[in-house]
Amino acid sequence: MWQRYRPEERVVTPRAADMVNTRWLGQAGTGAFMRQLAERQSDPSGRVWIFVPEDQLSAQIGPLSRQDPCRSGIVLVESHWKAARRPYHKQKLAFTLCNLRHFALEQAARGVAVRYIQTAEPYGTALGPLISELGPLSVMEPAERELRLDIEPLARSGALHVVPHEGWLTVRKQFLRGVGARPPWRMDSFYRLVRRETGILMNGSKPVGGKFSFDVANRRSWKGNPPAPIPPVFASEPIKAEVEELIHTHFSHHPGHLDLETIPAAESEARALWDWAKVSCLPHFGPYEDAMSLESNNLFHTRISALLNIHRLLPAHVVGDVQALDVPLACKEGFIRQVLGWREFVRHVHVATDGFRQLPGRKPTIEGEPGDGGYAQWAGRPWPAPVQHEGWDGTAMPSYLGAHRKLPPAFWGTSSGLKCLDTVVADVWNEGYSHHITRLMVLANLATLLDTSPRELTDWFWIAYTDAYDWVVEPNVLGMGTYATADLMTTKPYVSGAAYIAKMSNYCGSCNFDPVKSCPITRLYWAFLARHQGSLSENPRLRLPLAALRRRSAKQRQGDAKVFGKVGATLEAGKVVTPSLMNEVGGT
Repeated sequence: MWQRYRPEERVVTPRAADMVNTRWLGQAGTGAFMRQLAERQSDPSGRVWIFVPEDQLSAQIGPLSRQDPCRSGIVLVESHWKAARRPYHKQKLAFTLCNLRHFALEQAARGVAVRYIQTAEPYGTALGPLISELGPLSVMEPAERELRLDIEPLARSGALHVVPHEGWLTVRKQFLRGVGARPPWRMDSFYRLVRRETGILMNGSKPVGGKFSFDVANRRSWKGNPPAPIPPVFASEPIKAEVEELIHTHFSHHPGHLDLETIPAAESEARALWDWAKVSCLPHFGPYEDAMSLESNNLFHTRISALLNIHRLLPAHVVGDVQALDVPLACKEGFIRQVLGWREFVRHVHVATDGFRQLPGRKPTIEGEPGDGGYAQWAGRPWPAPVQHEGWDGTAMPSYLGAHRKLPPAFWGTSSGLKCLDTVVADVWNEGYSHHITRLMVLANLATLLDTSPRELTDWFWIAYTDAYDWVVEPNVLGMGTYATADLMTTKPYVSGAAYIAKMSNYCGSCNFDPVKSCPITRLYWAFLARHQGSLSENPRLRLPLAALRRRSAKQRQGDAKVFGKVGATLEAGKVVTPSLMNEVGGT
């Protein structure tokens, strides 16, 4: 495994937005990126100009895919204002910047004229003067709600012509046909409709293999065989070196370990990672997709989600590739369900609820500023509030179960004494990555059991993960991971005691707690059900757990509540949960 990030290694400096002057990169500086871009540039006259956001880095979709490269021009904006809105992981910043710059070079090599802006301003502000020079631009509708708000005034004025985003595999009409206009919405219904309408993994009207989902078969723990593949690394080169210098100079106050060799940046590197995944991961992906291990934080997951979310790899292409692979059907269907089913579903839910600001029967609180995910737990001071713009809000704060506690310092690298939590957190700050079960059943599970604020946990995910954008992270954490939106898009809270973690991982073997006899997570689970049984009593999927709760004695339930209080207070104070502490409250 790559070198672990150590949270004490940090340098706090002024905000990036205060340190970077707005300028045209093509008119100043002598760096390797700019020199290479200048060498490849074409005559910009007579071009049809397109604004390409940083998460649409493909020439195979949208207006750029249909125009002659030698008659096309693209505008790319490297916004340090965006980087300053939240304390994003250094690895996330580097991933975005490296891919944006390599995309600029690749398009210039095709004959596309490139205007590359480096700015400390919002996108809309930076684009205004350029539109005055070049005339109206076209743009595919941004996936991010924040970017849509940023450029909305330009779109209303006609300066930006917005066309549908062609990276998605489904459209809103399919979402409505699959799940209806009003919630509750369920991914399974949507997924089945899309499978039928697209013919993917279908034999006529029947699913290949007789079932739409093989999820029940994909729940094996990993015992070391087959061997877990090692992700590829990528050569150092001048573009990455410049990005590294930029981050160390202007973004050293951001958290996380930076390792440029693990970042696929060029188009060829994105393809190489996907080629590795098809050969090394997908043949074993299905059975072990829910497994967790100390030896590999990856196991057989493809690690392509960040590339999919910026369209360096296209969802349609990867789904087509997987359909053609000679791998077990459970592996094939499990992967396709994540991309064609869940990924598309959460995007539709996010749009339909306006980022969870509009919930039937409930009016969630709207925070005025972006959250920092508890940044002060690491840096010793809050993240500076960004300048807000008229008509903007921060983030929606639904909390169906009323959870409101601060995120424990353990999520920022302070030891908790819980091997599962400390392992996954260290992996996240080391790489900006962990797979979906560690996100759901370790991080979100523990935060939910502790009644942690769903919004603060969501902001932490948004900050810490390389693949996190509002449309994907908010549904996954608010909607699924914390049950903050009730049954809007999931059927139950995804919580568990230690038994699930012990079954699906080997974390417990080197932990100070025994998963059967002494682990506080199990007592936290029972305490969670007891606290919230009034809100959950009508949920049919919790009938058996709530029946088991009723069989617990009054003494056991009092002990559960004491463990919740003591463990929560200990972690909130940044202290370690120990077996002796559990003995004090009768938690063993």
